[in-house]
Amino acid sequence: MIAPSLLAADFMNLERDVKMINQSEADWLHLDIMDGVFVPNISFGFSVLDVLKDVSTKPLDVHLMIVEPQKFIREVAAAGAYMMNVHYEACVHLHRTVAAIKDAGMRAGVTLNPHTPVSLLEDILADVDMVLLMSVNPGYGAQKFIEHSVEKTARLRKMIDDKGLQTLIELDGGVNLNTAGRLFAAGADVLVAGSYVFKSADPLRTIKELKRV
Repeated sequence: MIAPSLLAADFMNLERDVKMINQSEADWLHLDIMDGVFVPNISFGFSVLDVLKDVSTKPLDVHLMIVEPQKFIREVAAAGAYMMNVHYEACVHLHRTVAAIKDAGMRAGVTLNPHTPVSLLEDILADVDMVLLMSVNPGYGAQKFIEHSVEKTARLRKMIDDKGLQTLIELDGGVNLNTAGRLFAAGADVLVAGSYVFKSADPLRTIKELKRV
């Protein structure tokens, strides 16, 4: 599956770009909410999410790069999110947060920064619907792909398969035709693509090409 990241869209023409994604073969629309504290950048907040839910026909894959994400579960759910991703590094009581996300009617995703080993998910893996592995350091788009993300994906795939789980693996950062092929081969299910899609000459064709890797 492919989830274009709105972070790379034209913020002067968000409705146009979201409608373009609606017409594409993309599976989800990925939304990065940043607070300038957990990551060194600020993107957009829940007021934008509230507008997008009325425009997007794709399921909303919401990634909270913020401190204390558990405080905003109600707002994310009200915005119509399908998947709510919270960072392992930002949640003191991760199991409680995952349960609250599910109780709010959403799928629960847990995100790992590049330096965080997948082994730390041993006791939560069966409770989450998806693990999002950052293949760049979170906070900015158009960064260089971190190569060890391929091997990290394979390790997580083995963990999931060994436990007989259906947990999805999503990768975010530096996705293009080359990295997409290697990540899918390593066991990824969903790839987030930002600049590679929105900055391309033909985003619809680019999404189609990624879908066919």
